[in-house]
Amino acid sequence: MTTEGTFLPDVSLQGPRSAAHRVRLAFSAIRNSLSTLWSRAAVRSTVIDASVFLIAVLDVWLIVPDDAPGYSVYLSALSCGALLLRRWFPFTVLLLAAPGFMAGWAQVAAMMALGFLATRKQTHWQVWVGAWVVWMCRFILWPLDEFAALTWQLHALDVIYSTVVAGMPLAIGLLIGARQQLATRLAELAESRDRERKLHAEMVRTEERTRLAREMHDVVSHNITLIAMQAGVLTAAAPGGDAERTARTVRELSTHTLEELRGLVGLLRSGSAEDEGPSPKVCEIPDLVHGCEVPVKLELDTLPACVPDRVSAAAYRTVQESLTNVRKHAPGAATLVKVSAADEALLVEVRNDPPARTADGGPLPSGGFGLTGLAERARMLGGSVESAPTSDGGFCVTARYPVSPVADTGAVETPVP
Repeated sequence: MTTEGTFLPDVSLQGPRSAAHRVRLAFSAIRNSLSTLWSRAAVRSTVIDASVFLIAVLDVWLIVPDDAPGYSVYLSALSCGALLLRRWFPFTVLLLAAPGFMAGWAQVAAMMALGFLATRKQTHWQVWVGAWVVWMCRFILWPLDEFAALTWQLHALDVIYSTVVAGMPLAIGLLIGARQQLATRLAELAESRDRERKLHAEMVRTEERTRLAREMHDVVSHNITLIAMQAGVLTAAAPGGDAERTARTVRELSTHTLEELRGLVGLLRSGSAEDEGPSPKVCEIPDLVHGCEVPVKLELDTLPACVPDRVSAAAYRTVQESLTNVRKHAPGAATLVKVSAADEALLVEVRNDPPARTADGGPLPSGGFGLTGLAERARMLGGSVESAPTSDGGFCVTARYPVSPVADTGAVETPVP
């Protein structure tokens, strides 16, 4: 007795439902296994060849009489066995199957040989010769004296039946071959369209790169050139003192920036990483540190004998971007730059203390893409870049770049002094 409103499951139905579910799962697993097995070309070809051979043997076995001449049985067996070679020698197989059809009982074997020949060769002369051979094997009755004794009505019927026997496999083979050729053409057309889309996308990217290069040359390069010229005028107008040193530094930085900008413009116009021109090296980091106007302590350990160009440039850019961020966001902060090698990798660490003073003229504009660009460059080289604030209020950037040749495919390794 149950309480009203209480739901009790029907236990009697759970068993059959579970069993039916298990059966469905078993059939589904078997179907998936067979589908996977059938998708393999070798297995599919073996099954098809075995099926064709067994059908031909069954056709002969069912119709051959008990008192058949021995030679007719042997010729029929030869016709069936020749089908196993139809993928490699289709025309030869048809010629071997013809005697078993004319003087024996291997009609299906000859028809299958003709159909496969038509599938492979389509309108080749061998196909028409093979169709004529099959037609003649069906039309001519063996022995020849029995064929000569037939009436004209029976000869007319043999003409019709011979046309059907030779025409049916010929038509099916031509249809299958045409379908395969059409599928191949469609696949080639799809590949051609993919190539056209890629070429169009590449052309659009090339036009965009050219436009960017033109804008950088016409606008940015012009403005930096004016800055360098004004700095030169200031150097000549105020000889000696801090003003001259500052103007000289501005002129040197502007000149260096112009050189790198020209290389970048050339890269954008060429669209090839092989035309980058000279790139900064890890051995130039001491010069970068000495001219950055930031209190920096440099620790440069023993580096590998050869560092790939792209890895060397990435290490230089990491230090350059980190020191630029220190000047912008932590002016006057003491900074540690450490470059070392460990486990076939180049390690770069830039750590700065909290800012010692407020930036002159207020904070400088920042796009926020510097560290993102370093991380993207590191991923392309198989390395990594991590950046995070320190517990004392400073900031730390750590980069790891593999120095194996795999990390710089196609680049020339540059010795590190």
